[in-house]
Amino acid sequence: QVQLVESGGGLVQAGGSLRLSCVASGRPYTMAWFRQAPGKDREFAAALSATGRTRDYADSVKGRFTISRDAAKNTVYLQMNSLKPEDTAVYFCAADRDYGGRYSQNYAYWGQGTQVTVSS
Repeated sequence: QVQLVESGGGLVQAGGSLRLSCVASGRPYTMAWFRQAPGKDREFAAALSATGRTRDYADSVKGRFTISRDAAKNTVYLQMNSLKPEDTAVYFCAADRDYGGRYSQNYAYWGQGTQVTVSS
């Protein structure tokens, strides 16, 4: 069993920054961030392979968000800069044994979600 524990969500003004953290138990995993606004579909944000050598970003966040890993702590981070109101969503950490890229169906484990609210 894999458990994901997220933190770092909160309220921030447009143009500001926020850093999300997700701690995964067990072996190193491919990890990713997805987000979902109320009444909208869940969408891909960023992914990072278990080795940290492969990563992918959604076009909507590319250049503003950075996914990274502290392997010793088995923690993945999502540094979010230049935040926009449309970034407001519940952000979910996801993990899998194999690289899943941007496809949510490839991830077996999910965190509880953390709310990010960007005010204008």
